[in-house]
Amino acid sequence: MFFWIYDIPTWSLVAIVTSVFVGFAWLGTLLVRPLLRLTVRGEHDENQVVSTALSSHGLFYGILLGLLAVTAYQNYAAVTDTSAREAASLAALYRDVSAYPEPPRCALQAQLREYTRFVIEEAWPLQRRGIVPVGGTTRFSVFHKELTAFEPVTPGQEILHAEALHQFNQMVEIRRLRLNSVSTGIPNVLWYVVVLGAVVNIMLMWLLDMRLIAHLFLGGCLAFFVGAVISLVAAMDYPYRGEVSVGPDAFQLVYESLMQPSEGGLPGSHDDGCGRVLPEGT
Repeated sequence: MFFWIYDIPTWSLVAIVTSVFVGFAWLGTLLVRPLLRLTVRGEHDENQVVSTALSSHGLFYGILLGLLAVTAYQNYAAVTDTSAREAASLAALYRDVSAYPEPPRCALQAQLREYTRFVIEEAWPLQRRGIVPVGGTTRFSVFHKELTAFEPVTPGQEILHAEALHQFNQMVEIRRLRLNSVSTGIPNVLWYVVVLGAVVNIMLMWLLDMRLIAHLFLGGCLAFFVGAVISLVAAMDYPYRGEVSVGPDAFQLVYESLMQPSEGGLPGSHDDGCGRVLPEGT
């Protein structure tokens, strides 16, 4: 896979791919078509024979291209859902530990805020480059050690602690799904088949007997559309990469709305550093 395509704007990718396909179709029409037409010359109703082959190939190729587009969109939607679920689980865990007594409450909240900042500022840029971030594992280990060290002393604390452990385990599972999906993409062998199918489609167009201007126009339109579809499917492939990618918006929302309450707090209040907003003077 040519991963450099995710380092350029999407419109540039579409322009490059469509230009290559249209250029290939036009050059072939001018240089290769006269020789290639020798294979069907003399056949009864040449255009009918070629049209039948072109229609059959176009049907199967269209199905393949449609399935790839659906697969790419489903991967994108699944990755979006995974990120949203992880952020929701993180928010629920933060709510749970916010009800813990001091001093563990402050330490647990601070560690979750640090982990959220890491995901937004460090992990996501690495994912955009196709690198699986590993720094979150250490932060999770420290948080887990601090969480399991808490000893409930009341029935209410026991229920709260059990729920916090459940939320933590759930977030670990979802986080693992997110990390595994960093390298999720359409297999390269399918891309080879798609490109080969596009070449065959254009070559079949060369076999049609028509005026040169009409051939250039129709062949260019077909090549442009095929190139545009392929480039857009490629842009959606690998959901964490490129402009058409999943961003850390869900984590950003959790961090700004839940972990930084002082930013949206009442006038005359301040954050005590543990995620609590206190009246001025306390």
